[in-house]
Amino acid sequence: MALRPLTDQERAAAREKAKQSRQIRATAKQALKNREITISEFLQRADADEALQRIRVEDMLKNPSQALGTCARRRSCENYGSRRAAVFVAWGHTSARISSNTSKGSPVTETQSPKLTVLAGPTAVGKGTVSAYIRDHHPEVWLSISATTRDPRRGEEDGVHYYFVSDEEFDSMVDNRQMLEWAKVHNNHRYGTMKRMVLEALDAGRHVLLEIDIQGARQVRNAMPEANMIFLAPPSWEELVRRLRTRGTETDTEQQVRLETAKEELASEPEFDVTVVNETVEKAAAEVLEIMGISSPAK
Repeated sequence: MALRPLTDQERAAAREKAKQSRQIRATAKQALKNREITISEFLQRADADEALQRIRVEDMLKNPSQALGTCARRRSCENYGSRRAAVFVAWGHTSARISSNTSKGSPVTETQSPKLTVLAGPTAVGKGTVSAYIRDHHPEVWLSISATTRDPRRGEEDGVHYYFVSDEEFDSMVDNRQMLEWAKVHNNHRYGTMKRMVLEALDAGRHVLLEIDIQGARQVRNAMPEANMIFLAPPSWEELVRRLRTRGTETDTEQQVRLETAKEELASEPEFDVTVVNETVEKAAAEVLEIMGISSPAK
């Protein structure tokens, strides 16, 4: 049974809750940075506060002189309790990116590490348009190209917008575990992200952006919980319907299927770290880039 779409009031409440959670996390991270609390004290607070459980371990371990708590190099919110004993594994990974001279009182500096960012949202919200804008204006961002079993739409090019593959080719990639994520979308065609290409880009120090559907985003979160998870939302349900109706790439029947799917997809917004409302492409792209840590103006 399809879920009803969130009302504007419910969506606004979810965004306000997310905003408050980000403020709580920012305050806690500043307290850790200023040594006002230890990691152990932070973890005690996090046991009773879901917002704090979503702080990245790398943010907690930026100061190696702090007494190490108990957490792993993953998002604390997932299997939080079972990861409390793995802090030294986390420290082993994190310290490779941290240089310090605490004996001389020198400040800790951290080099910029590769980032994986997932941009997901309901159909027709403009994920492809926003990601294309980022690709065209910020070549330092590596935009993953998905494989799909559907036919190209007007103006789409193989290897630029998607890798268009047969069902047999897609089956082979799934069977050989070459997909980071994949899903059957709108009860029709399959889409997926090739794992090797993403890992190679991250190893090369690139900022990686995945523009995928909600099902795929959930798989990435399970496989790589350290990823930034961004939900791209429409200004309203009515605007989402208008965008789908006017883009002219689906039949009436296909549009109805997509709208039913969009109801469920909109309800997944609270699962994400942050919501960006796609009022204009330029504004939404700027917010995504800021979340990715890329604040330089487009040239």
